Amino acid sequence: MSMLNKKIDFNKSLKPVLIVYAALIIVGIIISCIFGVKLDINFTGGARISYSYTGEIDTAAVEKDIADSLGSGAAVTYSTDISGETKQIVISLSGNKGVTADTQNTLTEKLQTNFKDNTIELYDSNSVSPTIAGTFFAKSLVAVAIAGVLVVIYVGIRFRNIGGVSAAITAFVSLILDCVIAFLACVIFRLPVDSNLIAVILTLLGYSLNDTIVIYDRIRENKRLYPQMDIAENVNESVNSVKTRNFFTTFTTVCAVITIIVVSEIFALTTLRSFAIPMVFGIVSGCISSLFISSPLWVIWKKANKK
Repeated sequence: MSMLNKKIDFNKSLKPVLIVYAALIIVGIIISCIFGVKLDINFTGGARISYSYTGEIDTAAVEKDIADSLGSGAAVTYSTDISGETKQIVISLSGNKGVTADTQNTLTEKLQTNFKDNTIELYDSNSVSPTIAGTFFAKSLVAVAIAGVLVVIYVGIRFRNIGGVSAAITAFVSLILDCVIAFLACVIFRLPVDSNLIAVILTLLGYSLNDTIVIYDRIRENKRLYPQMDIAENVNESVNSVKTRNFFTTFTTVCAVITIIVVSEIFALTTLRSFAIPMVFGIVSGCISSLFISSPLWVIWKKANKK
């Protein structure tokens, strides 16, 4: 608590914080180059087959049967619903690799024969062509771009009396960093890049922006109350006055999302996991970037304009 009450010079903290972000981005790039980025079939095309089963199953034997039927390119994961009763084997094939009806029937019969005690049943089966996947990916990017443009316009109009364009662009820079951190969380934790990440990014564009808007509101208020106050001093006073509020807002939200992660890990809920993990990192980044990046960048912009 004493650290939260301590006054910080946020203008001097910009460089070290940017160095930390740069280091994280470099680590993410290195991991991407070594292990690659896992793209969901909704973005690359491919097929997904799910089987339900009961009891404990020999995963090594299951994966051998799947590899014999579908080839070594099949990725196999296991999940459980929140009740803990319905367990699933999820098989994914990316790219142009499809699964014919005959191949699927052969695999189903093989699994049911080799694992009679596990009551294996076909749960779900779907395929996505690479063309449709590419279209979906492009539409997702367009949705993110439109949301970003609307954010810039909104901030620019709302804070036009303190320099709307500069406030909008510096806020958007911090939002981009938050989205990059969320993406890097997927890369580092080997999570698939899917529609969940798009949902996370769209959520962050609104949630993280709120922290920055609170700061800009305080800057605008202090400018009205103390018109002779230096820009850098105004920002420092404004950010220090709201940092505790931003911290506790972020802390409570992160606690809620961590609860989702714990539940997803206990019950192997892969869909929740791929949403909650990048969300936690994006929310934490949103708190940091709004305090240490967007406001100091705005000061640099305003001083440069004066010169």
